[in-house]
Amino acid sequence: MHRQILTLAAMAIAAPALAQQQPPSVPATWKVRADHGTPIVVAESELGPNTTDTVRLVTMPPGWHVTTGPAVIIYDPAWQAQGSYRVEMESFLFPGDRLEGFGLFVGGHDLEGAGRSYLYVLLRKDGAFLVKRREGGATETLISWTKHAAVVPHTEGTAKNVLAVDVATDSVRIVVNDQQVAALDRATLLTDGQVGLRVNHALNVHVTRVDVTQR
Repeated sequence: MHRQILTLAAMAIAAPALAQQQPPSVPATWKVRADHGTPIVVAESELGPNTTDTVRLVTMPPGWHVTTGPAVIIYDPAWQAQGSYRVEMESFLFPGDRLEGFGLFVGGHDLEGAGRSYLYVLLRKDGAFLVKRREGGATETLISWTKHAAVVPHTEGTAKNVLAVDVATDSVRIVVNDQQVAALDRATLLTDGQVGLRVNHALNVHVTRVDVTQR
């Protein structure tokens, strides 16, 4: 079986001294869309709380750092997947008071238009996960917030989790830290299209890598 692996991670092989010389910058081709309104996307070295309409998004090897005001999706138009594939992200959640979710979306269409649609899977600091889909301005909950032992909760410092959406011919499997936590019938879902990140309100997250494995 032919497998093509596309790693969507910022290069981490540069010498530390070189990385320090480069000012933080927003990835040039990435797009950000908020659930409501138009977010202000900035790149700053300080990673404190944002205003309600500002998103700080910077390349920070290895990976990227995201600090949100509004809930957003973040993606590069080149990130596409169809058929059978797996999308996996490794992330570190930083301290914060908000009980909000972050994770992946797949099957994205018309993401800059009124008919935007996508399926998304989120993790939360209390060790829970969620699966929803969006159609235009409406969302539908497919799996409500559910705690699972596979999800590492945030108690202090940073919490590392590896989240994957594994799309097979008949199912969509949600995998956290190499454990399957749920499965959905693929026949009822739109999974071909844009993939990317979703980060809800007022979160501080570092994403070290996003891998798309096309099978």
